[in-house]
Amino acid sequence: MSTWMKKLSGAARPALVLLSATACVMGLGACGSARHSHGMDERQGMPALVKEPPPPPASDVPVPARPQEKAFGARYATPEQCEVAARALLPTARDQAWASLRSCVERTHFTHLKSLLSDAWAEELRVRPDAARLIAQVVAKRGGSVPGELALLHERRVPIFALSDAIAQPDIYKGRYLLLRAQVADVRSDEKQPTVWLVEQSLGSVAREQSVGVTSRRDWKSGQLGGPASGGGALSAWDSETYATTVPRYDNLSDETGREALGRLPGVDPFFAPGKDFVVLARFDGLRATSSGDEAEEDAPRLPVLSIVSYFPPHPLVVY
Repeated sequence: MSTWMKKLSGAARPALVLLSATACVMGLGACGSARHSHGMDERQGMPALVKEPPPPPASDVPVPARPQEKAFGARYATPEQCEVAARALLPTARDQAWASLRSCVERTHFTHLKSLLSDAWAEELRVRPDAARLIAQVVAKRGGSVPGELALLHERRVPIFALSDAIAQPDIYKGRYLLLRAQVADVRSDEKQPTVWLVEQSLGSVAREQSVGVTSRRDWKSGQLGGPASGGGALSAWDSETYATTVPRYDNLSDETGREALGRLPGVDPFFAPGKDFVVLARFDGLRATSSGDEAEEDAPRLPVLSIVSYFPPHPLVVY
């Protein structure tokens, strides 16, 4: 190449760059977008557009809530307001909406199971790995009357079942979630994984009379009867009347259903103590022959074995 051609080439280069940029802005040429990167096509020796790989599938591990999402529930005076605000985030930020709903349940006395089971949260309940745990927590806050709550869950096709279902058909319910109200009878930590003896409880009520308002009372004592002429005899008497207004009150009373289970804990927990009732969420691992029977015998007494996922103390008041 001659000297004057080299000079012309060097002088024209900035103009060519400016022309290319102008054409990109005016839409006259192909410009790279944010969704593509330039690679080299070895056959043509020209830049080729390479598509970005698709995003990886969502993990089964729950997305941890950010600090502002953990405090979401503390901003609202009532659980209803909190749930409505969390639901409003669903169209634009589903992860943030779910984390906010969790904060509503944890930071308020959230008992609105029907709101949680509404169509708005149906997809989240289906795909979120911690959805069953959140439901169990709400059931405990509602008092832990499990049979009635399971009926509501089954109306919405939520796959959480009763211990009685698993005992009756162990092959069908193996690996599925169970929800039960149970009392811890014994805890053993001889093995690497602690085990607990669970006694299932049903929830009833006992009536009592409670005084209300002011109680009125009237007492009197009779005086001396007769005089010296009668020999100085005297007769004394004491009488009393009490008036009170009462209303009937009902206290929760848990009673054994006759069903028991062996639960496996992921670790030792001193708060999961014997003598206390809990709403327990667990996976059903099948039936195991008790120490008095042989595993090979079909008629041997068997005990349900559960892998405990979470547990919550039930609230003393029941929501119907």
